[in-house]
Amino acid sequence: MMAPTNSSNSKAGSVKPITASSLGRLDNTLPSKEVLDLWQKADAVCFDVDSTVCVDEGIDELAEFCGAGKAVAEWTARAMGGSVPFEEALAARLDLFKPSLSTVQDFLEKRPPRLSPGIMELVQKLKESGKTVYLISGGFRQMINPVASILGVPTENIFANQLLFNDSGEFTGFDVNEPTSRSGGKPTAVELIRKVHGYKTVVMIGDGATDLEARRPGCADLFICYGGVQLREAVSAKADWLVYNFKDLINSLE
Repeated sequence: MMAPTNSSNSKAGSVKPITASSLGRLDNTLPSKEVLDLWQKADAVCFDVDSTVCVDEGIDELAEFCGAGKAVAEWTARAMGGSVPFEEALAARLDLFKPSLSTVQDFLEKRPPRLSPGIMELVQKLKESGKTVYLISGGFRQMINPVASILGVPTENIFANQLLFNDSGEFTGFDVNEPTSRSGGKPTAVELIRKVHGYKTVVMIGDGATDLEARRPGCADLFICYGGVQLREAVSAKADWLVYNFKDLINSLE
């Protein structure tokens, strides 16, 4: 399938990962004691969806379904690498194919979610450990809701964008009031989650620059980069922990 997707701002860009030493670029594949402690005591864990919970970039898949795959995928790479503001890339991508409501519904029927290996087990383990799971995505609710249903994540724990249609089902844009529709949206969502629920320790897991942005004071205490689908070195190098397999996270909760 499917599933739902700025530059890194100065705060996110200046984050120094919590690592045990500085031996090589990918030393953060070995978590420090401090990182493991934060992970194990987390109250809430926030997941990106595209290329993290799911193996695809949802907007790329929808665009390919509509015949505009290559052009949209190029914009996605730029957005997730942090070379253009997210809101600019989102608008540009949607303008390339303008999906109708019927097209989106057809897409969802023919392209069910493809989950990353181990994600269902990880989410279940987190729940058993008393941690609350959230999905925070630059993708679209229409595409993320089925994913959340499979994982047992309630709709109120989803922060994502909303495609808009007129009475005839024609595409009219996206809801710009959603925090995830713009650069800095994921930190805003994480900060809101933290304030509303009073969580002491929050973790963000994802693969892109917009996920890294959430690792800053008052937002996520820890950023775990998932490189099992896409490895973006500009992002992974600044992660507190880089994992390629969700089993590593599951085992660390034992």
